[in-house]
Amino acid sequence: MTEGHQSSYERLKSKSSLKDILAVAIEFERTARDFYSDLAPKVSKNIRYLVEELAEEEQEHYDLFTQLAKKPEIETLIEAEVETPASDHKFSDCVHLPDLGEKPDDQAVLQYALMREHAAMEQYTALAKSTKPGPIQALFKYLANEETKHKNELEKIYYETVHSGGV
Repeated sequence: MTEGHQSSYERLKSKSSLKDILAVAIEFERTARDFYSDLAPKVSKNIRYLVEELAEEEQEHYDLFTQLAKKPEIETLIEAEVETPASDHKFSDCVHLPDLGEKPDDQAVLQYALMREHAAMEQYTALAKSTKPGPIQALFKYLANEETKHKNELEKIYYETVHSGGV
């Protein structure tokens, strides 16, 4: 390939339709919801409330995406191509869930949740920057803000749990 063709190919490869991005986001939120729902009865009582809250929050995000994807007025918008965020591979990798065993350690659960929230925060922030003003951008901004709040809260709980001997 000549240099001009290579850069055109790279530019094409670096774009995805919003429809494809929404599909990955829906799967990301669904797997998180299911993971946390299955995990809740296995974790210590110290963090069970947190894991249940995470499952509920992921359900809310899943509902937002699925409702948005079904709106007729969004149909033309989701066909648009946007830059695939650099964080996309980390975000997509989160669909693959770890096996934390039957009695997961609080620290391992919190580390995993922090990693997921961070990946989602990066992804939604990048998507908000790369989409045109409108309902989709507003959703990504909202979710980026939500994930940032979740991450900050998890960091506090992690510090209390790991460095201070418990919540």
